[in-house]
Amino acid sequence: MKVEIWSDVACPWCYIGKRRFERALGSFAHRDDVEVHWRSYQLDPTLPDHHDGTELDYLVDRKGMSRSQVSQMFEQVTAIAADEGLDYDFGSVVVANSFAAHELLHLAKAHGVGDGVKEALLSAHFEHGEDIGDREVLVRIGTEAGLAPDEVRRDLETHTWRDAVVGDITAANSLGIRGVPFFVLDDKYGVSGAQPTELFARALDQAWQESHPLVMLQPVTSGVAVGATDAVACGPDGC
Repeated sequence: MKVEIWSDVACPWCYIGKRRFERALGSFAHRDDVEVHWRSYQLDPTLPDHHDGTELDYLVDRKGMSRSQVSQMFEQVTAIAADEGLDYDFGSVVVANSFAAHELLHLAKAHGVGDGVKEALLSAHFEHGEDIGDREVLVRIGTEAGLAPDEVRRDLETHTWRDAVVGDITAANSLGIRGVPFFVLDDKYGVSGAQPTELFARALDQAWQESHPLVMLQPVTSGVAVGATDAVACGPDGC
């Protein structure tokens, strides 16, 4: 079963959603048969590689909210993240364009380490105040995941994965995705937002049952199929 997840590295709810989905997947009976594909999305593609100002300044300008409102929002999201085992530090977040980070993610995916790099990027941005627009930071994250540093530098400099990132964003637009995280299960079921773990668990069960329906077999005795009236079974009304 395939699960595609559109998300942005600079999205606090995407990290929370990742944790909640992982918890649901961890208890899913068929988890070894689930393929998770990270897809790219940008909440603000207009950001420069390096933005002057804090995350607080940026959101005040972008959302038109007061500084106290944004600060209160930070406190609420930080508390929710903490419940998922995440240690957000909005005061140290470096505001930067996430496109290069998405290019790194596609390179990592091609080498089978996409999930590890996704985790490292989100943690670097929200927990450790690292600049996800800085190429050296990206090279280090890629190298720590097992990628060759020269390949990471080359692909970032030549934008080898630009079309792949743009393709993901185009696909999101065609699906009508206007916010992230957004989960698509088996090209059929969509789940929007960092939903509770229980909802992800139900979605996984439903998608699996739809793609793996139970087929009832008729028992055979002496070469003759036994009808339902001949079957021996117990039910709510007795045996």
